[in-house]
Amino acid sequence: MNRVLRWKSVLIAAVILLFVYGIFGIPHTLSGQGLSHSLLRRIHLGLDLKGGTHLILQVQVNDAVNAEARQTIADLKRALRRNNIPFSNIAQPDPVHNPDHILVEGVSPQHSSDLQDIISRQMPEYQAVSGPNNTWTLSIKPASLTGLKDRTVQEEIETIRNRIDQLGVTEPVIERYGMGQYQILIELPGITDPARVEKVMQTTAMLDIRQVFGGPYANEQQAMVANNGVLPPDTVLLPGRSTPQNGNSSQAPLYLVSSNPAVTGRDLRAGGASVGTSQLGRPEVDFTLTAEGGRKFAAFTGSHIGQQLAVVLDNKAMEVATIQQKIRDRGRITGIFTLQSAKDLALVLNSGALPASIHYVEESTVGPSLGADSIRDGVRAAVIGMLAVLIFMLIYYRGAGINADVALTLNLVILLGFLGFSGATLTLPGIAGVILTVGMGVDSNVLIFERIREEVRNGKSAASAVQQGFSHAWITIVDTHVTTIVSAAILFIFGTGAVKGFAVTLTFGLLANFFTAVFVSRTIFDFVLTHKGRGEALSI
Repeated sequence: MNRVLRWKSVLIAAVILLFVYGIFGIPHTLSGQGLSHSLLRRIHLGLDLKGGTHLILQVQVNDAVNAEARQTIADLKRALRRNNIPFSNIAQPDPVHNPDHILVEGVSPQHSSDLQDIISRQMPEYQAVSGPNNTWTLSIKPASLTGLKDRTVQEEIETIRNRIDQLGVTEPVIERYGMGQYQILIELPGITDPARVEKVMQTTAMLDIRQVFGGPYANEQQAMVANNGVLPPDTVLLPGRSTPQNGNSSQAPLYLVSSNPAVTGRDLRAGGASVGTSQLGRPEVDFTLTAEGGRKFAAFTGSHIGQQLAVVLDNKAMEVATIQQKIRDRGRITGIFTLQSAKDLALVLNSGALPASIHYVEESTVGPSLGADSIRDGVRAAVIGMLAVLIFMLIYYRGAGINADVALTLNLVILLGFLGFSGATLTLPGIAGVILTVGMGVDSNVLIFERIREEVRNGKSAASAVQQGFSHAWITIVDTHVTTIVSAAILFIFGTGAVKGFAVTLTFGLLANFFTAVFVSRTIFDFVLTHKGRGEALSI
């Protein structure tokens, strides 16, 4: 064996060992059960094989636009008052259909330039258009509006991922879905409590601390009477916690609170929410604010001693208490919590509030038994297809068929080893990609072998026929593989999780086929030729 052939053989052996390790790692035992356990530990199964829940969520991006508009209204009011610019009202004229539009009324013409200056300096993402009767309409610039909606979807994805990761769901798929539809695809393989996951995932958990101006009121009518029929500026009525009535019903009192919170959930310290125990021995949720949040909270409580504040969660006053002294950075939420619900609330607060609500567009569940059936049927199809191809190559190409069978088997080993090394998730379409890779590998061998046969029929020697066969078939193999890889890349970019699994296995299978069908197969031919005498025929 010449030196070049020896180094090629060493390289092939090293590749085989490397990717076998990728498949099994270092198994604890060499029994069938031990190898199977190692295989499943290295190669992760997707939703359609392991079972789980498939969701498509619609993000209500207008919620984030409304929140941005409300914050802008509050900032604009403060700026106008600080600059002594009179106005009669600032509000959203149509929060449902045009949530980014803000109507400013009552600014006199002599202050128009001052208003425009404030908007350009402090609110550069807005554009202002003057209207009749001393009105101005502010709207978010198109590029800024699109950016806000895109950021909302991305923040939604990150927040949902944080929550699901803390629940211990393994190998979840959480990604944007559709083109410009502001939807999210979620696949949760192997979950044991889908109801709890969905509840935690869709909880908005907007935490605010606000000043209380009145209440509790039995109903809205009583609240209006107590305030002479008109709510004070910058206030809103929010329901409190429901209280049992007659043992089987509940009634939520109303509180008059400030529209603008003193501190919000964004002021929570990272990981600052935890489960505690109240004086009555019941679960509660304790929270700690950041340094800046604590500074704002201390300023607020220090200037409102003797007055009431409300801990507001998802627009509901969960806790109303009188401020006895300055409070810097700690608070708590009590209520009718179970230990599990308290843990879930702390989890949600720590992962951050969803910037917008979500609606379910599609929901489906795959049971573990159905996934097991898919694995069994998919593996059976792959094994039968592989065996049929191997037998065909042996019968049709005789000795050279052994060459093709070795290359195809190594192709499969490299592909499975890649899945083990990369941590990619194997799905049912991924198994289809494996099977298709086998077919593409056979196609490459057929192209090469038929060219070698043609050269032999033309009177070439075995060595010359092999040389010509590989050199002429190479361009065709590259052309077919590159076009298929481009198609797989498109599927990966625009497809969902399962389709991406197909694209990944197909792409790497084709790359492995470049190595096995050309390099490995050629090395085997060279090895056979070194052991043949001059003029001896090649079995092909």
